[in-house]
Amino acid sequence: MGFFDFLTEEIAIDLGTANTLIIHADKVVVDSPSIVARDRISGKIIAVGKEANMMQGKTHENIKTIRPLKDGVIADFDASEKMINMFIKNIPALKKKWFPPALRMVICIPSGITEVEMRAVKESAERVNGKEVYLIHEPMAAAIGIGLDIMQPKGNMIVDIGGGTTEIAVIALGGIVCDKSVKIAGDVFTNDIIYYMRTQHNLYVGESTAENIKIQIGSATEDLQSPPDDMSVQGRDLLTGKPKQVSISFREIAKALDKSILRVEDAVMETLSQTPPELAADIYNTGIYLAGGGSMLRGLDRRLSQKTDLPVYIAEDPLRAVVRGTGIALKNLERYKSILIK
Repeated sequence: MGFFDFLTEEIAIDLGTANTLIIHADKVVVDSPSIVARDRISGKIIAVGKEANMMQGKTHENIKTIRPLKDGVIADFDASEKMINMFIKNIPALKKKWFPPALRMVICIPSGITEVEMRAVKESAERVNGKEVYLIHEPMAAAIGIGLDIMQPKGNMIVDIGGGTTEIAVIALGGIVCDKSVKIAGDVFTNDIIYYMRTQHNLYVGESTAENIKIQIGSATEDLQSPPDDMSVQGRDLLTGKPKQVSISFREIAKALDKSILRVEDAVMETLSQTPPELAADIYNTGIYLAGGGSMLRGLDRRLSQKTDLPVYIAEDPLRAVVRGTGIALKNLERYKSILIK
């Protein structure tokens, strides 16, 4: 424990397509949408996170809202770097410091990411004062966050449905045995809803509204045990151009999302079919664990369970399972050294 360690702060980051979460001193200190608002003329970033999210779909031509991460990878380097920078600067405990501390970071990345994308994430982190940067694969972090002992010679299956990607992995002995990353997740569900509203109701709704519909009445199946009430949705009528309101039920959303959920099911089945027999035997006993915001879709656990004939469990706080796991890996660096990418 040198003098340098005394000046080093540790943070764990889950850089998500939809939300970015940061843990510092065992607390979630940042939980914000991964959105940046930029002034077109000066190129300055005006707002990040929640503020920028409120501007989405409501900007004039001089302001542009950007989502720097697409499909789980960085699409706009400059914006993502500034976003991470602003999030870190806003951590209450670090604000009090006289000068920016050196950071030891563990950052979570999707399992299907390329070397180049990985280097980009690392370089971004180093530029925001990251002295020691480790990367961890998303399904691993989710498994640790759910509370599974991933170092055991025992198979566990994780399905992590985020904003940009769904990560499916079978984990044993601190490694990913087989995995599949499909670009069908929360964002695709949202777009399915936009498309459905346009084609079935001639109603043009924005992203924020569609996201809201998904949260309020989204469902993966048409037979729910306790269905949510119908919801009134406002948008623009495509025929008359006037603002109008329609009422929709969860059954309609289940229809709208059906094709995408089928593809998630297929990916799960494919991963199961590649699993070595000994691990398949373990999974038969332990079941499948769901994490990520998409796992909160009503009835999805039951639908997956019927498809795979396995028990399906949802993590207790699915939105934070990944960042919690990243934080645990950061605290126990020695124990998890073998699974982190330096």
